[in-house]
Amino acid sequence: MESSVTERTVPMNLDEALLHYFGYQSFKGEQKQIIENILAGRNTFVIMPTGGGKSMCYQLPSLMMEGTAVIVSPLIALMKNQVDAIRYVSENGSVAHFLNSSLTKAEIASVKKDVASGVTKMLYVAPESLTKKENIEFLSSVNLSFFAIDEAHCISEWGHDFRPEYRRLREIFEKISKVPVIALTATATPKVQLDIQRNLNMLDAQVFKASFNRDNLFYEIRPKRDVEKQIIKYIKAHQDESGIIYCLSRKKVEEIAELLQVNGINALPYHAGLDADVRAKHQDMFLMEEASVIVATIAFGMGIDKPDVRYVIHHDIPKSLESYYQETGRAGRDGGVGVCLAFYSYKDIEKLEKFLSGKPLTEQEIGRQLLTEIVSYAETSVCRRKYILHYFGETFDEKGCHEHCDNCKNPRERREGMEYVSTLLKAIKELDEQFKARHYCAYLSGMITSEIKSFKHQSNPGFGSGKDRDEHFWNAVIRQATIGGLIYKEVESFGVLKLTEQGKAFSEKPSSFLLLKEHDFSNTDDDENFVSSGKGGAFDESLYDLLLDLRKSVAKQMGVPPFVVFQDPSLKDMCLQYPITMDELTHIQGVGVGKAQRFGEPFVDLIAHYVEENDIDRPQDFFMKSLVNKSGLKVQLIQNIDRKLPLEDIARSQSKSFEEILEEIESIVASGTRVNLTYYLDGKIDRTEQEEIFDYFNSAESDDIIDAYHEFDGLYSEEELRLVRIRYLSEVAN
Repeated sequence: MESSVTERTVPMNLDEALLHYFGYQSFKGEQKQIIENILAGRNTFVIMPTGGGKSMCYQLPSLMMEGTAVIVSPLIALMKNQVDAIRYVSENGSVAHFLNSSLTKAEIASVKKDVASGVTKMLYVAPESLTKKENIEFLSSVNLSFFAIDEAHCISEWGHDFRPEYRRLREIFEKISKVPVIALTATATPKVQLDIQRNLNMLDAQVFKASFNRDNLFYEIRPKRDVEKQIIKYIKAHQDESGIIYCLSRKKVEEIAELLQVNGINALPYHAGLDADVRAKHQDMFLMEEASVIVATIAFGMGIDKPDVRYVIHHDIPKSLESYYQETGRAGRDGGVGVCLAFYSYKDIEKLEKFLSGKPLTEQEIGRQLLTEIVSYAETSVCRRKYILHYFGETFDEKGCHEHCDNCKNPRERREGMEYVSTLLKAIKELDEQFKARHYCAYLSGMITSEIKSFKHQSNPGFGSGKDRDEHFWNAVIRQATIGGLIYKEVESFGVLKLTEQGKAFSEKPSSFLLLKEHDFSNTDDDENFVSSGKGGAFDESLYDLLLDLRKSVAKQMGVPPFVVFQDPSLKDMCLQYPITMDELTHIQGVGVGKAQRFGEPFVDLIAHYVEENDIDRPQDFFMKSLVNKSGLKVQLIQNIDRKLPLEDIARSQSKSFEEILEEIESIVASGTRVNLTYYLDGKIDRTEQEEIFDYFNSAESDDIIDAYHEFDGLYSEEELRLVRIRYLSEVAN
């Protein structure tokens, strides 16, 4: 095998080849050994974190060997990026090609001609393209050097981006050629690694595994409160830096990108629902620094080599720890500091759990186990770096974190936990190591769940032995005992807890075990309600009381209900932002120019006096503009109403639901702009009934719809009440 490889390679050693083709003086980590293994014709498995130089491991040997290397890649965007990059360093524009559904028939014919002639050294192929009969026949007829599978975790059902078509790769490879295979991934737990090797029939492969520690990344989890304001504030504080924001849904990507644009941030959306040309354009603009922020679903970023991404923000928590690691790995690839900020709410987890329903049972079990791990990571008080590395099968001393995660920077209280750990291990032994974490949490805290009842475990002597603590506490003990090496989760049985040898020894002879107090995320709210956020932005209850009194006084003077002056959310935002000028007041939620001019002066005067008297450190220079205030959207909506178009038609024309249109109109009216819906109301509600509701709001202390609904004993629907409230606020408040 060695001699045949030598015949196929150009006459230069590896260091010379590296310098010749890429201009680098030396290899990173185990790159050289990996390439030597491929050149020797051996199957190779590479597990290397993002930014570790995986691409080089197949690009350099492909340039040195005769024939074409076939590289299986999951995304068209990724292929384009890789091909552009390799063409840039080569004098030959045909040295690399991709073969996928984006090409015309003429372009496909041209690619195949280059491959057949031997000028193409790397052919990037989507797995779907590889399964086509004509492509299998073509590749069988040409000289190939090896197969490379990029993002190999896509093969495994336990991987974060599983793709069924990847499971057929081995069968297709065998039809085409017997050349060696190199599989590469940036995220592979021991379970995923074994799954990949088994599926590809390459258990004989030499495995190269680099450390997963990215010591230049700072990891932080925040409760999901007032998240959009926090994101804008962070980006504005890092104006000259590039960043990526990940969201779970396409809709949220569009919303956040639009919101950032409204607030003067050069952001672009990226998701699979966009036209391919638009996606490619947005990707290129980001790489060329024409846009500083990309808001994306997970479709963006796989293999994207932008070295100077300074922050990665997760608006929504990902569905697995592998996804999280992969996505955060886009930051700091140049070795500079990268900030990885994620917002966590259990509501997001509930949404992800709903997505699993209806899927095959095995897939549901795997999905739930992966969700359990990301929840554990988010809620843990243990060093985040230690937690991640433990998940990927590495041991790590948290002293090496150097306060590069929020838990090490702001350590939580520690307490002696020997007794609690002993109680947990005893329970696991008592139930014969047959159950998952959730069951033990219920068992120890004395909760009679359906599973406890079905196994009659409430009759066991250990049931309720930890009832002085709740399930949340026992979950924390399980997490920390796992990281401490006393128990492990058996992956094959979807997370059943087992004792390690160390755990068995501890059970026989307990010793000191310090437990960290866990984070409590039970009060997170992803509905963007007003809560404390950041320096100088803590909710000021004293100011709120003063503003309530002022509002009552102004309302009485003008002969209107208090909510007509400013609604509660507006007052609450004033208690966060402390506006002391009329211009600053217009940036407060629900306050437009008209409203500010009519009612605002006494409020800014009071706040200015309060700030001075109490020496308040204001969050100056940060006032988030709401998306509904975007002039184009607002003008278009008002123009359509002026034309007396039915609201249902307006909603359809803007690809929105009726509810969304109603919310936008409410926001416009609340901020001080008059909207005349009489034409629409008259067709929906009798005039006499309108006046009855109108009179109610004129005398009510609150504009709360639920209060109004109960006042009328359900006589009017929520929609009818909201429509009349819009009319009332337009006529009286604006």
